[in-house]
Amino acid sequence: QVQLVESGGGLVQTGGSLRLSCAASGRTFSNYAVGWFRQAPGKEREFVAAISWSGLSTSYADSVKGRFTGSRDNAKNTVYLQMNSLKPEDTAVYYCAAAYGNNIATRLANHDSWGQGTQVTVSS
Repeated sequence: QVQLVESGGGLVQTGGSLRLSCAASGRTFSNYAVGWFRQAPGKEREFVAAISWSGLSTSYADSVKGRFTGSRDNAKNTVYLQMNSLKPEDTAVYYCAAAYGNNIATRLANHDSWGQGTQVTVSS
């Protein structure tokens, strides 16, 4: 497994931007697809974005499509989630997760390593 640490969360006003980072250590990071998920209070954890092992393929939840962009730098063992035009409903704890041996993965069950999460709060 890889160890993942998210950073970059915070408090932002509606319409603002944040860039989340997910730093990996341990096994060869390029063998893993990476997903971003989020969990709001009282709600289930949900898929946000997926980035393939190469970074060439991405997938997004409909709720963030056109506003969020996922990318990765395997040389730095880091994955990013650029979040623009943030809305109050984007408020949640954001998690990155790694799926070994997958080209790209969108399901929670496919991911076997998880970070501790970073809080994103969007004020209205």
